[in-house]
Amino acid sequence: MISFLLERPIIFLMLLAIPMGALAFFRRVFPTRRTLLLFAVPAALSLGQLFFPLAGVVAIVALVAVVLVVLVDGFTLVSAKQFSVVRNALSVASLGKPHRISVEVTNLSGRTCQINLRDDLPETFSPSIGNFPATLQPKSKTRFKYEATSSSRGKLMMEQVYLVVTSQYGWWQGFYQVPCRTTINVYPDMKQIAEYDLLARTNRLSQMGVRRVRRIGQDNEFERLRDYTKDDNYKHIDWRTTARRRKLTVKDFQSNQSQRIIFMVDCARMMTGTSDGLSMLDHAFNAMLMLSYIALKQGDSVGLLNFSNEIHNFTPPKNGIQHINRLLHSCFDEDARYVEARYDKAFLYLKQKCPKRSLVVLITNVIDEVNANQILQYTSNLTGQHLPLCLLVKDHDMMDVVDQFDEQEPLAAGDDLMFNAAAAATIANWRHEVLADLKHRGVLTIESFPEQMTAQLINQYLEIKARHLL
Repeated sequence: MISFLLERPIIFLMLLAIPMGALAFFRRVFPTRRTLLLFAVPAALSLGQLFFPLAGVVAIVALVAVVLVVLVDGFTLVSAKQFSVVRNALSVASLGKPHRISVEVTNLSGRTCQINLRDDLPETFSPSIGNFPATLQPKSKTRFKYEATSSSRGKLMMEQVYLVVTSQYGWWQGFYQVPCRTTINVYPDMKQIAEYDLLARTNRLSQMGVRRVRRIGQDNEFERLRDYTKDDNYKHIDWRTTARRRKLTVKDFQSNQSQRIIFMVDCARMMTGTSDGLSMLDHAFNAMLMLSYIALKQGDSVGLLNFSNEIHNFTPPKNGIQHINRLLHSCFDEDARYVEARYDKAFLYLKQKCPKRSLVVLITNVIDEVNANQILQYTSNLTGQHLPLCLLVKDHDMMDVVDQFDEQEPLAAGDDLMFNAAAAATIANWRHEVLADLKHRGVLTIESFPEQMTAQLINQYLEIKARHLL
């Protein structure tokens, strides 16, 4: 029978493939490449019968030896049930920042095995290390540590861990999927807040682009009474309290508290562009959260309205530093949608929910007259009741074309570059006209690249507070 199969290698290979296919389908066990090459040896020897009659006998002996070696080695392969996997990771991660993850693998069997581990990371996660090879002794465990950086916000699921286990002599490999579920919520970058606090304590905020703003006039809200010191202004002495206490007493003043800031963040198609690996919407949320933290620390109330072609969510304005957590939950799973922004719905909703005077910060991007006219109309209608501030995000791709054309000689530039540069310059000039119209209608304006909007937004807020515009 064996001689018959060796004389017909196609039938031999088909019968050999049936049990291997069953192992692959039911147990996720596959022969390695070297195993297939090993079975090619008796098949090659069988062809030698054309020249040497004894070659068939040698081929039969070789086949029996190969089958025995492969079968024996197959029993040394550790099954998936003999592995225990535990993943340790914080449930909260920051966008664009490394997140530490560790995976602990335990070998419950009594055999030594070679493994190669790969974690079930979402596509948006970029790991520092992809595969982890290791040798596990019987009844032992090992831990793999790495860092992963997410390029998108939201709730990300990690369902399992992938293990490639090699048998003792390397003739078989098991491809296992061990269940290990972990949920990681990726929030906008909150580590910038810690950096801000550190720079604020050391008086180095200029490194973030935040400049000092001289206050115009005096802070006009009474805070407390305290003892007089030699550096105090005589105008602040409270003479009635001084007479009653028989000790010089002065008044302390502070800036107006409990003022309101409402952020209106455009989550439509114009915020899908990217800069430094993050979308414009990601940069917008980072800037919003940074300014919210500063405003909440100063006693102001902060609210948030996310919209595209519909209202996504609304967080009513409240004060207290703990309110930053509500703002985080309102934006961490928001993604820019490929739809047109409905400014009419957003401003109508704002009018219904926020009748009190507030600083309304609209973060958006426009390149067409339809949306620009809507912004002009609705933001100018806010003046008087609210203080509107419009932040238009600049696109690097558009401005880089103009810079690239300026760096070249006009005659050396190609037709495509000249056309693109002219179109980009036309749009840039048109945006300047839109910003000028907004200023003439009493709307504060900022035009900024995505990575610079945080510092510019903070500077504008500090200037508003210093000038008592609210």
